[in-house]
Amino acid sequence: MKINPLVIFVLVAIVFVGANSMFTVDQREKAMVFRLGEIVNTDLEPGWHWKAPFINNVRKFDGRLQTLDSRPERFLTSEKKNVIVDTFVKWRISDVDNFYRAVGGDPRQVDTRLNQFVKEGMRGAFSKKTIQQLISVGRDEIRLDLVRDMNELGKGLGVDIIDVRIKRIDLPEEVSNSVYRRMESERERVARDFRSRGKEAAEKIRANADKQGEIILANAYKESQQLRGKGDADAAKTYATAYNKNKEFFAFYRSLDAYRKSMGSGNDLIVLEPNSEFFRYFKKH
Repeated sequence: MKINPLVIFVLVAIVFVGANSMFTVDQREKAMVFRLGEIVNTDLEPGWHWKAPFINNVRKFDGRLQTLDSRPERFLTSEKKNVIVDTFVKWRISDVDNFYRAVGGDPRQVDTRLNQFVKEGMRGAFSKKTIQQLISVGRDEIRLDLVRDMNELGKGLGVDIIDVRIKRIDLPEEVSNSVYRRMESERERVARDFRSRGKEAAEKIRANADKQGEIILANAYKESQQLRGKGDADAAKTYATAYNKNKEFFAFYRSLDAYRKSMGSGNDLIVLEPNSEFFRYFKKH
């Protein structure tokens, strides 16, 4: 059976027209429908849609979160010190109609305008704060102010500014070297101060230990002398008591003890008169 070429042509035309009459919108996209160059529909939900072929055309834009990663810029603080700041901005399309009319649907133009606004906002904010304030609490204040102010700009561009972040704040190399030298000198001064305090404390501890040692020795000597004196007194008392009980025997016992001590080695030589009192117990009565 021979197929009529006209039928084939009609079928091909129908398929072609049908393919150009349907389009899809992804949930991650923003889409616009034009009719002969004029915007006719910007409120398209994700899914399948119809359009008139050859008359309508569709443009799609990325509706996901976009990141503007700015180049590090140099700003002046209230202390007239330069700092190098690295920032980024998170934004996404909120009104595709305004987005197209303002920048022709070009995300690069959005980045350019936002980048310029961020620079101006950062310059004004940094000029009012010190480096110490920026490091401690100044970042959050600047971020909140920029997000608020940039959303006013974003409305005119058809975008929402989700966040503005300061990634890092650095000092220029020449300033960093100077700061590091000052920090090093300060740390050395603190270390010397700690060492000096340690030596002073050690001297106090050592002096107190020496003092306590002297006090302990003095108290021990005092106690020993008291004990020795008490012992001598007790001994004298004992001798006196014994002497009073039998004076003759006690005198004889003392003489025997003196003989033993003076003649105990056998090599002693004593020169005394025979009638000396020392030998009175050797004499015959």
